[in-house]
Amino acid sequence: MQDFMRRFGDKLCWSLGPPSATGMILKTLLITSLLGWAKCQESHSMTAEEMTVIRNQIIEMFDHAYGSYMKYAYPADELMPLSCRGRVRGQEPNRGDIDDSLGKFSLTLIDTLDTLVVLNKLDEFEDAVRKAVKDVRLDNDVVVSVFETNIRVLGGLLGGHVMADLLRQRGDRMQWYQDELLHMAKELGHRLLPAFNTTSGLPYPKVNLRYGVLNPLSRTGTESDTCTACAGTMILEFAALSRLSGESVFEEHARKALDVLWERRQRGSDLVGTVINIHNGEWVRRDSGVGAGIDSYYEYLMKAYILLGDNVFLERFNVHYSAIMKYISQPPLLLNVHMHNPTVSVRSWMDSLLAFFPGLQVLRGDLKPAIETHEMLYQVTKQHKFLPEAFTTEFRVHWGQHLLRPEFAESTYYLYKATGDPYYLRVGQSIVEKLNAYARVPCGFAAVQDVRTGTHEDRMDSFFLAEMFKYLYLLFSEKNELPIDIDDYIFTTEAHLLPVSLSTTQPPCQGNNTETVPVSHEEDLFTHSCPSTETLFPNNPSFAKTIRDSYKYLTGVGRAFHPLPIREIELPLHDNGMEPVEFLKSMGISLTPLNEVTAGDTGSLKEHKGVYRVKLVAEVSQTPEEEVVVPHVVQLISPPFLGRTVLTAGPAKFGMDLMKQEHGVKGSIVKASPYTACGPIDNAVELKGHIALALRGDCMFAAKARWLQEAGAIGVIFIDHHEGSNSEETPLFQMVGDGDSTEDITLPLVFLFSREGAVLTAALEKHHNVDVLLLPKERQLGHDKTEKPVSMNIKLRLAEEGELEEGAASGPTLELVLENDELLLKEEVEEDLRGERQSQQQQHFCSKATEDDRTEPCSADSSATPNSNSGPDTNP
Repeated sequence: MQDFMRRFGDKLCWSLGPPSATGMILKTLLITSLLGWAKCQESHSMTAEEMTVIRNQIIEMFDHAYGSYMKYAYPADELMPLSCRGRVRGQEPNRGDIDDSLGKFSLTLIDTLDTLVVLNKLDEFEDAVRKAVKDVRLDNDVVVSVFETNIRVLGGLLGGHVMADLLRQRGDRMQWYQDELLHMAKELGHRLLPAFNTTSGLPYPKVNLRYGVLNPLSRTGTESDTCTACAGTMILEFAALSRLSGESVFEEHARKALDVLWERRQRGSDLVGTVINIHNGEWVRRDSGVGAGIDSYYEYLMKAYILLGDNVFLERFNVHYSAIMKYISQPPLLLNVHMHNPTVSVRSWMDSLLAFFPGLQVLRGDLKPAIETHEMLYQVTKQHKFLPEAFTTEFRVHWGQHLLRPEFAESTYYLYKATGDPYYLRVGQSIVEKLNAYARVPCGFAAVQDVRTGTHEDRMDSFFLAEMFKYLYLLFSEKNELPIDIDDYIFTTEAHLLPVSLSTTQPPCQGNNTETVPVSHEEDLFTHSCPSTETLFPNNPSFAKTIRDSYKYLTGVGRAFHPLPIREIELPLHDNGMEPVEFLKSMGISLTPLNEVTAGDTGSLKEHKGVYRVKLVAEVSQTPEEEVVVPHVVQLISPPFLGRTVLTAGPAKFGMDLMKQEHGVKGSIVKASPYTACGPIDNAVELKGHIALALRGDCMFAAKARWLQEAGAIGVIFIDHHEGSNSEETPLFQMVGDGDSTEDITLPLVFLFSREGAVLTAALEKHHNVDVLLLPKERQLGHDKTEKPVSMNIKLRLAEEGELEEGAASGPTLELVLENDELLLKEEVEEDLRGERQSQQQQHFCSKATEDDRTEPCSADSSATPNSNSGPDTNP
């Protein structure tokens, strides 16, 4: 595959017409890779020595994970890395559908077989095959997921057999092998077939390995629904099994299921839903996307064409792909829509499974959107360390779990092989480093329960060994460093290897060809050809970087660091037997070592009991994913509303800070034209001196704000374009800029969800002249102000008293004293009243730890403690 990629850097582009017996391998290989080559001369370049070091690191990590499974878990299905034992179904608390992957068939061992070969661990592979043949039983009285068992176990057995057969043919090992894994695969295939016994041809989602589906002892067969991916992700494994075993029944059933899904697509949009009734073919869930529930259906249409050479699968994929790019793709986002009304987004978050999609776009040759979406995903990983299981369109955590999924690494691999851009090697390196830093535990690698807290979960799914290490190792390996020719294989959705030669060396099963269904759709450059990068991006060797740069600061992470003003805090800690550092940790205060704070500001911390000086080296704020958004409001103050109509709004991280405006910003509202405000404003004369209404979408908030500010607006209210969104059901968020400096934007900016925005626009249509007030919610007119507790997340460093006196920055001073089981806190605040120098006033506070953890006020007398009268600092 890599050879074809490099050769195809020329202006040449080969047509892919109907497949022929002699030319099928070459043509499928061409479409398998994007075949583009562009050397991107960036600072991200990586030497061969560096790649070797990282590759060896990946091998060591694999050894740690696989070795831990074999030592602590085998023959159990999966490893519990925190407990250092195997997960055996029925012996651990039931986790619901998650456990349907477990069939008491040594899942992780089988799922890892061909990974061992790719990583050149041939001795371990031969030993693993012997264990599988000797120990694994497939007739257990267990109800399993048809989908998971197919892609993990059947695919694992087939991939293992293909590798074993290859090594046997080479003559230097595996001479004892007599197709045992293929026989096991055929047995498992027959045990899955009862699931297809439905009136529609769509399979049941579950099957009992021993009793099937309809047997009274099966404990299944009552299900009526299945997901689109569950029914549509069978063709690669089942067709390969038919071609290798000579039994056509498997491929026939898989093709029938795909036929049903194709026939049930929404003809107007050419989209499919997420869940379908297996008996009547009616859609149960009509939301359509490329993530969970649908993902691998699209993947298998493309790959079925590559593996089997049947043109019908490519035609179907192209029809669906056109619909995806028309309705679901909102670069760099991929948002679920309603299949019958695809202009409506049905949710404002994305799931991590869609991270595979850029890799699929590379296979099709559509490189630009692949680069865009991948870069968006990379920015999310930089913000949260890993891809959360789900995240919002504003890149906040929606569901914080991370199961060590490999889809992002998969797309990184495809993009590197297509572009040759070393940037993607650096992305892969970051994946390796984060896995080691945040997921590695003594007995393997543990899933992350919540990326915001970093807490672990006692699971290491088999796909981590089957996919993650395979893609990472291949990313950092040259073709001549691999024990097999990787170009000869197609990856299943579980990254198992099936030979692309099946379409020619193993002819289609008799009478098992799906008829081509005539379809009409708009064809493009990529429909039947594999374009070169020269065709896509002529005379631009850095095309990938050019595309990425637009999304470099998408999540607000990665901008140049600007040191914040340093403020000092004194902590007089009386020696009570507890080390000061441990005491601070017990309070939830994180400490930053001196040498990590300021370059050149180092020094040793000597032993010292009593008073410590502490520098506050970060602004008092929450981390981005835990950031508290201060609610703002749009208050309608003109008749007949008179302040009684108050709409909850979100603030912006740029523009005028309404928190510093005592009375907010008042003005009458005017709808911008164009409403999206993504270009010159047509009604600038009407808008001047008023607060503009603008619709979200089509361009960044900052771009809209600049156009409206240039038109003379005195404020902007952005209204969400997602129909039905509202502040009661959707968390508020802070609007962010476009990655460049936003200091030129001085307007106050707020954001209304769709439902609140509809109230405002309806008022404007009815009354024509509507005055509003933009301000923080706590300051709205008629609002009873109450003091709210202040919480902060601070980083501290310790230094001896006097060490920082000379040239120390001024600011608030906080003193903590541990005495008589009470925590006393004193804050000295210097106030500057209207620029005139005033004598300093001290405000004394203290808090007592009560049984219910409330903070109670106490008299100033109680704060009189030793070391509490340190002199105040002066502002520069």
